[in-house]
Amino acid sequence: MKRYQVKPRSKVRLAEWDPNDTGEFDGGKKEGLAEVEKLNNKLEELQELLFAEQKHKVLVVLQAMDTGGKDGVIRRVFDGVNPQGVRVASFKVPTEEERERDYLWRIHKQTPGNGEIVIFNRSHYEDVLVVRVHDLAPAAVWKKRFDQINEFERLLAENGTTILKFYLHIDMDEQKERFQARLDDPSKRWKFRLGDLKEREYWSEYMKAYEDVLSKTSTEHAPWFIVPANRKWYRDLVVSSVLVDALESLNMKFPEPEENLDNVVIV
Repeated sequence: MKRYQVKPRSKVRLAEWDPNDTGEFDGGKKEGLAEVEKLNNKLEELQELLFAEQKHKVLVVLQAMDTGGKDGVIRRVFDGVNPQGVRVASFKVPTEEERERDYLWRIHKQTPGNGEIVIFNRSHYEDVLVVRVHDLAPAAVWKKRFDQINEFERLLAENGTTILKFYLHIDMDEQKERFQARLDDPSKRWKFRLGDLKEREYWSEYMKAYEDVLSKTSTEHAPWFIVPANRKWYRDLVVSSVLVDALESLNMKFPEPEENLDNVVIV
């Protein structure tokens, strides 16, 4: 899955990344879903190790356009993991208390502790995406945030946090189909907002903003992965594979049990 990792200091042009890509996986959807299930079982084991060892922290950042699949990734990739050690943090419009402080204040409070996986469903990157596209802050302000974010993530990494950032890449046609599916399904219509269509009008501006984010904030300590996300099963396969590889690289071990347990008799 290294093919989807954005190299530090490289220039990203999203038009060159195919959202329909399935890499070298030619088994199709059925085999892909079976592989995702295997990876999920492995993730369960690794997450149990992470929680037991209480040594490492893992931060997963999910960013995407509307209908890009953030909720789907959380639901499918993390299906079955112990909720005691996994937490989701979502970032909506800042509250009055949050607006009175720097934009990273509310983010830092949600970062993972030892033994924990935290998933950001949207993140601090909204402050160089939405803020930029809708002109909520001058360019002189949001442009400084690329360096600030890199240093913030460096701080987390140097204090034991493994950071994995995923941009779920879909195209406009796929978004149109997913919006229509929401409208057509009574059980999903609650997720549809007229404002989503207004945001769709800014597609080109968002693509430029995302290109800057991916180009300027993919680092050795906090890499971005551009995940082809038109096919949901392959999206989940990519995210699961990257996550499992990262956790395996931590070489975790279960803690040693208390001494003298061999002679314990439970009555």
